[in-house]
Amino acid sequence: MGWWQLNADTLARSRFVISPLAETFARLKLLHANDAAHPGEREWLREHLPGYRALLAAEPVTGRLVRAGLGREWIADFLTPTPRAGEEFAREVARVRSVAPELARAHLRTALAGPLPAALDRDDLPERAAALLEWVWEETVRPYWARQRRVLEADVVTRTARAGRAGWASVLDSLRPGRTRWLGQNRFQINRHEYPPREISGAEMVFVPVTPQRHGWVSWDDGERYAVIYPCSGVLAGTGDRAVPAGLGALLGRARAGVLVLLDSPLTTTQLTAVTGQGLGSVGRHLKVLREAGLVTRQRAGRAVLYGRTAAGDVLVDAATSGAGRIPSRP
Repeated sequence: MGWWQLNADTLARSRFVISPLAETFARLKLLHANDAAHPGEREWLREHLPGYRALLAAEPVTGRLVRAGLGREWIADFLTPTPRAGEEFAREVARVRSVAPELARAHLRTALAGPLPAALDRDDLPERAAALLEWVWEETVRPYWARQRRVLEADVVTRTARAGRAGWASVLDSLRPGRTRWLGQNRFQINRHEYPPREISGAEMVFVPVTPQRHGWVSWDDGERYAVIYPCSGVLAGTGDRAVPAGLGALLGRARAGVLVLLDSPLTTTQLTAVTGQGLGSVGRHLKVLREAGLVTRQRAGRAVLYGRTAAGDVLVDAATSGAGRIPSRP
């Protein structure tokens, strides 16, 4: 397994960062792998995969670059500059474009774990990579970025609330379950690969959520900045696909019923606003009515207030989802 050695100060100073380029690269990985994790990703792939494939067919060198750069175990480092707080996409992609050609070729050899194909022994690789990322951003990410950003911000609220409830070790364990975990003795496992440990004490460490559910990686600027890019909470990324049972929508109103359906896992008003697209005021009114009806409860977790379904709320949703047609009577 790969792991980082870090001191308490490094962990205490760590923070979450939203990165348009990280989201764009995660979407590039999703296009490359064509492995949707839920119906929303399948719909997105149906819309954008033909254009992506047409682009690579017209630019075979770029196609070779993608296949080489997204190695089986290692991504070419120049494709994933470590995110910095507050950077816009244009500034992030400029860092890809500015990489020295010889360094890009070296990174590709590392990703390939072997020699560079002759077709990629050229100086325009950083420019080609940047142009491809710009295409993915403009065509497949930017049209949805307002909602995706809300989902990512909502995930950050979830993680920080978890830190308040259960501590940082619980947060690290949950970033990529089975891959990331706190090992104790100042050791943080970042993946399952057998790579030498890295001493990162004193560096900046950031955690960067992305919406594709099967894609994550790590990146670093040696000695200065380290990042763990992880899939945001599935309850946030995939909620747009949850159908509201017709009977429940008729009983409560479709928008209010949609809020109740989502609360099988505790969420904040910020998260509900992100995944439903409703305004904060509307979500607040729905929660107030649902609480007064005994279908929803709330609890404070640090600075966040989490809402979840009560047992009565579970019964109502389960009955509507099962198609029973009515709420079971009390024995």
